[in-house]
Amino acid sequence: MPPVVAAPRVTRGHVIMAVVLISLGYFLIWPVLLLLINSFNAAGDWFVEPRTWGLKHWQNAFQRAGLLQSLGNSLLIWSLTVSISFPIGVAIAWILARTKIPFSHTLEFLFWVSYMVPALPTTIAWITLLDPDIGMINVGLKNLFKLDQGPFNIFSVPGIVWANLMGHGISIKVMLMTPAFRNMDSTFEEAARVGGASNLRTLCKVTLPLMITPMMMVFALQLLRVFQSFETEYLLGMPFGFYVYSTKIYTLIRNAVPNYGEATVLASITLLIIALIIPLQRWIIERRRYTTITGSFRPGLIDLGKGNYVAFAILTLFLVLLTLGPLAILVLGSFMQRIGYFVLGFTLEHWKFVLTDPVFVKALRTTLTLALAAAIASPLIFAVIAYILVRTRLPGRGMLDLMIWSAGAIPGILAGLGLLWMFIDTPGLNALFGTIWALLIVVILQGKTTGVNIMKGVLVQVGADMEEAARVSGAGWIRTFFRIWLPLLMPTLVLLAVMNFVSAAGATSSIILLASRDTMTLSLMALELSSSAVNNREAASIISIFIIAFTVTGAFLVRYFGRRFGVRHDMRAESAAAARQNSN
Repeated sequence: MPPVVAAPRVTRGHVIMAVVLISLGYFLIWPVLLLLINSFNAAGDWFVEPRTWGLKHWQNAFQRAGLLQSLGNSLLIWSLTVSISFPIGVAIAWILARTKIPFSHTLEFLFWVSYMVPALPTTIAWITLLDPDIGMINVGLKNLFKLDQGPFNIFSVPGIVWANLMGHGISIKVMLMTPAFRNMDSTFEEAARVGGASNLRTLCKVTLPLMITPMMMVFALQLLRVFQSFETEYLLGMPFGFYVYSTKIYTLIRNAVPNYGEATVLASITLLIIALIIPLQRWIIERRRYTTITGSFRPGLIDLGKGNYVAFAILTLFLVLLTLGPLAILVLGSFMQRIGYFVLGFTLEHWKFVLTDPVFVKALRTTLTLALAAAIASPLIFAVIAYILVRTRLPGRGMLDLMIWSAGAIPGILAGLGLLWMFIDTPGLNALFGTIWALLIVVILQGKTTGVNIMKGVLVQVGADMEEAARVSGAGWIRTFFRIWLPLLMPTLVLLAVMNFVSAAGATSSIILLASRDTMTLSLMALELSSSAVNNREAASIISIFIIAFTVTGAFLVRYFGRRFGVRHDMRAESAAAARQNSN
């Protein structure tokens, strides 16, 4: 008789992993698959007519020039922004990390602050300055030089690129590359200078080649951001008929006669492009590596002499353009009778209008609800997922990790469109469409790739001896997680909580297709007021001030709790010195 093969035993671990994979897959992967499936639904009215499968919408999409052109416009804006911001970001990262510029750590933190300010308020501020008719800079130049027309026009391709640069285009590259430049061993640079090389030649021949790996990693990360932007392109591109893929999808769905078919086809084409980008990104990351930190690592900084102070002045001015400048312009514009017309004087009427508007009160309440929910729930969920990936041997961990990474590459507007179909098509969940519960799901899960990987890094660093001691004492998995791991992870949990609060407070593209008038947020309200259809920029400036207040407060909380809960090397050094003194 053939040997009897025992059936695989289903353990509690299999059940746990199955629940996790099904739950996350339903909200992260299934909406994406729905986009591809629905793109072949040839019905004219998806909500009335029965589904009929065919290539009708795909044929219409390829025949409509503007649809595919929007993808080309997305690539154009991304390539122009990256080609300008990347060398600037490298130069600033090198100055902050490798030179003796004064207050380098403070300047680096201010770049973090500029990144945490959402793109929407920054764009509104630059519209206030560079509107061709009533922009403050254009009005001032026209009056000063007696010009018929202002020289700048924010509603143009260069204007969109400029707004992206002043938003997150440069700050994110400085954030990502400065730590890598700071960790480089100065021995390499000193050897070049001993050989007679100047600082510039050392930078080009030694520093940059050694930093090729982190620079290429940052570039690879930027590849996934080709289709991420929405707010800036919506506000600046719509007035002159310039569409990127995200604004085209939004317009097709929010038209008087929604065109869901072609919108879904455009989303599907975008997903196919992203599927090609991801392997390219992985190839770039794994292609070349240099070791810059060894056992004989020695830090060191380059003294630029008077150039240190020149660089400090330039970076300070640049940070004013990124942070203080937009905030000052928004505050000034909110008190003007009409932005750009100083002769009309100033007023408090716009503030009274906004603060007494029931929609604003509702939007403020909704924004705080979403931000607080994301701050509380997201870190806990990410911590559990990271724990499963790092500290367990449950089957399917590789699939879970791949799911988290893949979902992170989906732009917000695509994820929102996929969730739209998921809520509409799923019995029971369709009642949640247009309610705050749908938005809560989005904001809690956004940032999952970054959050989970940050938690994974911390879990890898912490030894397992305390967890093992708890298990020996009879504690179960749940009790061990809450009594041992959560206290150990608390510093990181607090930082993730603040970051998720900021992200949820400024969310726009990920929730715009799911929100209704009853679930309006501050960011959506500011976007609507700034649009060419409404054109109430004074009120939009006031709402943007509230958004910036939320995000800047979050940035300072990150810095405060990072120092409070982080490892204090100075305290440890002082304690060791005191112990040696007492022993003597």
